[in-house]
Amino acid sequence: MFVELGHFTLLLALVVACLQTALPLIGAHNRWSGWMAFAGPAALAQAGLLTVSFAALTYAFVVSDFSVLLVVKNSHTLKPMLYKVTGVWGNHEGSMLLWCLILAVFGALVAMFGGNLPARLKARVLGVQGSIGVAFLGFLIFTSNPFLRLAFPPMNGQDLNPLLQDPGLAFHPPFLYLGYVGLSTSFSFAVAALIEGRVDAAWGRWVRPWTLLAWLMLTIGIALGSWWAYYELGWGGFWFWDPVENASFMPWLISAALLHSSIVVEKREALKSWTILLAILAFGFSLIGAFIVRSGVLTSVHAFANDPERGVYLLAITFLFMGGALTLYAARAASMQAKGVFGVVSRESALVLNNVLLAVAAFVVFIGTVWPLLAEMAFDRKLSVGAPFFDAAFTPFMILLALVLPIGAILPWKRAKIGRVIRPLWLAAAAAFAIAALTWVVQTERSLLAPIGALLGSWLVLGAAADLWTRTGTDISRKLRRALSLPRADWGRVVAHSGFGVTIIGIALMTAWESEDIRVAEVGESFTVSGYDITLANVEEVQVANYISTMAEMRVARNGRDVAVLYPEKRVYPVAGMPTTEAAIDNGVFRDIYLVIGDEQQGGGWAVRSYVKPFANWIWAGAIIMAFGGALSLSDRRFRVAAGARRAPQGVPAE
Repeated sequence: MFVELGHFTLLLALVVACLQTALPLIGAHNRWSGWMAFAGPAALAQAGLLTVSFAALTYAFVVSDFSVLLVVKNSHTLKPMLYKVTGVWGNHEGSMLLWCLILAVFGALVAMFGGNLPARLKARVLGVQGSIGVAFLGFLIFTSNPFLRLAFPPMNGQDLNPLLQDPGLAFHPPFLYLGYVGLSTSFSFAVAALIEGRVDAAWGRWVRPWTLLAWLMLTIGIALGSWWAYYELGWGGFWFWDPVENASFMPWLISAALLHSSIVVEKREALKSWTILLAILAFGFSLIGAFIVRSGVLTSVHAFANDPERGVYLLAITFLFMGGALTLYAARAASMQAKGVFGVVSRESALVLNNVLLAVAAFVVFIGTVWPLLAEMAFDRKLSVGAPFFDAAFTPFMILLALVLPIGAILPWKRAKIGRVIRPLWLAAAAAFAIAALTWVVQTERSLLAPIGALLGSWLVLGAAADLWTRTGTDISRKLRRALSLPRADWGRVVAHSGFGVTIIGIALMTAWESEDIRVAEVGESFTVSGYDITLANVEEVQVANYISTMAEMRVARNGRDVAVLYPEKRVYPVAGMPTTEAAIDNGVFRDIYLVIGDEQQGGGWAVRSYVKPFANWIWAGAIIMAFGGALSLSDRRFRVAAGARRAPQGVPAE
């Protein structure tokens, strides 16, 4: 009965989304206050209906209701409860329901916290948000219904993909969707502003917290996915330039650019046209990501579906919203004239350069991702674009970005004298070069990767510290008090930039200094990797409720002292018929010891892979710091309280 209720509320949510689209937009056009006021209750009702629908599907998974086809395909009675719940979104249909729920929740949040928005703008934002809901709810109901029943239910299910039965990946998709779908709010604000024909400082302030929230969630989601790939897949890497990884990375880059450009709109009423374009492109790349993951045009270990018909529908949604928004953008270009004037050396110019670097970097990732598809369509050639292309084409833009960020953050608005402004940064620059020199001295191989990474990362961290130092005045006795009184948005910027620097250090040092050893080892045999003595002490088969594990016991010592005992596994899930590799990792602040057990060899012994990865955890520590910086900024009262109504000209009432 509860499942039928979920199906019914899903259908009802589509009806409400249609009304949420039509009535507020018509009301805003005709200035009918009653019709505009319908937008808020409709958004709340849609979110409530989809919450019931999602709860019903979750209930079916928890109680193993095998009369529901989706539960049969993605669950099993022996599966732990955590993976029964995460199985709800570990498939195409359930994940699309989660997508629609998050979309509706963001609309409800605008309705709840947009009390100070002008009535017409709020109605248009919620109307556009409702239209996106119509498109995706229609896609879900007519092509991917999660509530399909079976006339003759089986006794048990087919189990969830074993790769998804992991805590890291259990929470990775929801955070990614909060980021992907959160960008729909920025898109709705952009389209609403285009319809209204007015973009000003107040609009820049309104759109920033929604973009910041989406960027924050994308940061967490990408970091979780990277961490999962590192410890679960057994490849020993953290990023593989997989098409689906790129699909989440492109919106992250564009939303970072949007965050910075919206500051210019808010502070100086400049870059209006560019900011609107970024808001459209950010959500557009999210739609492209949904197409890549679910169409089957590009293969990936992360893909949810492999259905060209669904891909056509998603492609149509992408063309509809992107094409419509860009057409409206072209028609309204004249109404987005910039008011602020700024010099070549100014914070505005630095933010423009920041935006160009981020946008071009995203375009490079996009070209590398879709080029194999374009080459096959246009030239009938099967090509593979891998890490060498992305590393060579993408890295220079990140190097330039890292060099510019500390200087741009300290520049004043409108115009600046570069010599006077960068004076506080000389000490940071000298310290960064000293750290790079030390890195060069201690490394054993003459590779520039580690010193350059250490230089850039420490320049970002120390530059952020210098920025904070200059904002607290010259009186040292009062610096702490003034620092604590700074707006949280300023602290958030400093922390986020520092996190970016920490991640760069981690990537550079791990890539340059990691050690790898692949061999066949007998039980009881010892070998040395980068100064660590590793012994394959034992290998045994372990039976667990829903899988069979070949588990190795491996002892690690250094200079005769025990360091760790690790248990890498190779699991086989009988129901799904799939093996997985479970790496064993001894985590440390300055290094990881990473061990993988492979198959038993015909001549005796076991395949063993061993890695020593310096500074690996700095990669995810940097991501956590970046996310914390975003959360600090989001907690700023100026973001939590919406901007006041626009000042109307004399004699004209405020809307």
